[in-house]
Amino acid sequence: MQFEDIDVSLTYSYANYLNWLFEDRVELIKGKIFKMSPAPSRVHQKISIKITNPLVNFLKGKSCEVYNAPFDVRFPKKSKADQDIFTVLQPDICVICDKAKLDDRGCIGAPDLIVEILSPGNTKMELLNKYQVYEEFEVKEYWVVSQSDQSILIYTLNDLGKFQPSKIFTLSEKISSTVLPGFELELDDVFGDLD
Repeated sequence: MQFEDIDVSLTYSYANYLNWLFEDRVELIKGKIFKMSPAPSRVHQKISIKITNPLVNFLKGKSCEVYNAPFDVRFPKKSKADQDIFTVLQPDICVICDKAKLDDRGCIGAPDLIVEILSPGNTKMELLNKYQVYEEFEVKEYWVVSQSDQSILIYTLNDLGKFQPSKIFTLSEKISSTVLPGFELELDDVFGDLD
C-alpha cells in the first residue's frame, strides 16, 4: 500500500495508523492524515541534539524522560483504545514526567514539554493544528524553535488552560522552563556552530 492509496478525505484512528505499511511518515490530527516532510535537514537534526543533550543531562536521576522523533504521542479524548484515538503526533522532542503515560508504542496523553523545530516545509496550517492540539490536551510548555530566525518562543499553559507566549528569545539570551525548574539553555549553544 502506498500513501497515495489513502483517501485523505476520510477520518482515521490510531488503529488504522498501526496498519499502514507505507514508508511515508504521517501524523493524525483529529482523524485527518498529514504527510510529514521528508527526513529533517542536517541543521534541524543538529539543533535537536543541541537541545536534547542538555535536557538529558539535566534530567539524570530525575523522574522525567526525554524522547526524540520519530516517537508517537497519542492524544486520547475519551477512551485510550486504539480505535478511539484520532490524534497521533511526532514532536521533535518531548519530555514526559508521568511514567504511567509511557508504553512500548510511545506516549499516551500530553507530554509535559514539547519542542518543535520549524523547517521550511512546515505549513501555517500544520503549525496552527499542532498549537491547538497541544493547548487542548494541556501540554504544560511548548517551545517553537525557528532555525531561520535563530530564536525560541515558549508557550506556557496558564490556569485557564490557555497558552501564554513568552517574548521571542534569540542569540546571547538563555531560556528556562517552568516545567523543569533549574533548567537553563543558552541560545548561543543551540544556534552556534551549525555549519
